[in-house]
Formats: sequence, structure tokens, C-alpha cells
Amino acid sequence: MASTDDLLTTPDDQSRSRLLDLVGAIEPWDELERTHLDTATQWIAGGAPIYRVRKPDVPDMHLVSYFVVLDVTHGRLLLVAHRKAGLWLPAGGHVEPDEDPWATVVRECQEELGIEAVASPIVGERPLFLTVTRTRGHGTHTDVSLWYVLNADARAITSYDESEFDAIRWLTDEQVLDVPTEVLDPHMHRFTHKLRHARAKGQQGMPR
Repeated sequence: MASTDDLLTTPDDQSRSRLLDLVGAIEPWDELERTHLDTATQWIAGGAPIYRVRKPDVPDMHLVSYFVVLDVTHGRLLLVAHRKAGLWLPAGGHVEPDEDPWATVVRECQEELGIEAVASPIVGERPLFLTVTRTRGHGTHTDVSLWYVLNADARAITSYDESEFDAIRWLTDEQVLDVPTEVLDPHMHRFTHKLRHARAKGQQGMPR
């Protein structure tokens, strides 16, 4: 496979270089994620439009930042009932033109959950996971989603953006995996397995 440097059509484009760095640092969980990482790399490096400029689907393929909020004390993840998608998803939003994806997380976390974004030490201000997903319903398009992990005490989230979400739920790993895939983001189970593995790996590396 060609290197990302060879693929770059605009080497002076700092935002593309940053995105390629982020994507290249993600260790694939499985063959599907490996395929998605390859797809995203080719897409970013190939010079195609990256950012959504008009709702809901212009351009047809665009960048999203998801953030999964983890309450470490109770081992629970936050999912939101997204009104438009009709699914339980992580919170998140579309990356604005030339915006760093982590800046999207910071902005959307405040707007949607009313809290400051605190990066989990598992990966810091970098994504743990990447997916390429065709949406469903009106305005069908493809989301290239970077999945970040945040730490927060569940008690700190006292409200949420009711224009975006019908409800929020805190679930353990096991509870997430028990939820039927038809009502979740289609990659939520895979992400949960990857996060569980990353947390266990981190705990093994802690001094005793």
C-alpha cells in the first residue's frame, strides 16, 4: 500500500495531514476496522471534500466526531437516544470545515451535555476507533466517524440537548452488549469490545 505521504495531493493542507496522523495512529480492532481505516486514509489523502457544508448530506461522505463518555467509578457508558437517527448512539457531531476533530468533541460535549470534555487517559485527545457507515432514513449519506473516549462522573450530567436527544442512558459494558444491534449504532458492540480490551490493557500496565 502506498504511504500517506505519497497519497497526499495537497501536502500543505495541515488539516488533512492532521487527520492522516490521527487515522494512522489507530490500531485496528478487527478486519472491518482495518478496511475502514484504509478507506478513510484513501478518502482524506485523495483530496475529496471532507467536511459537511450543507445539511444533511453535502458532501455525501463527511467527517464526524463521536465521544463515548465513561464513568470509570461505576464502569458505565453514556448513550443517547438520537431523534433523527432513531438509534441509541454515542454523543457527537459533524466536524466543521478545518476544525480539529478534538475541538469538535470539546464544542459538542458542552452543547449537548453541558460539561467540559475530559479526555480519558486510555487514548487522550486521540480517537480509539474509526468507522465508515452509511446512514439510513432521509438524507442518506456516509459518516466517517472518529470515536473518542471521555471521562465524567455520571452525576455531573444533569441535562442534555432535548432538541437532539429523546433520552440518555448509562449502561455497563455487559448491558450495552445485551442491547440488540438494530437499535444501536451498528458498530457499538465492536467499539465496546475494543474499549473493554483497552481498559483491561491499561489496568494491567498500572503499577501495583
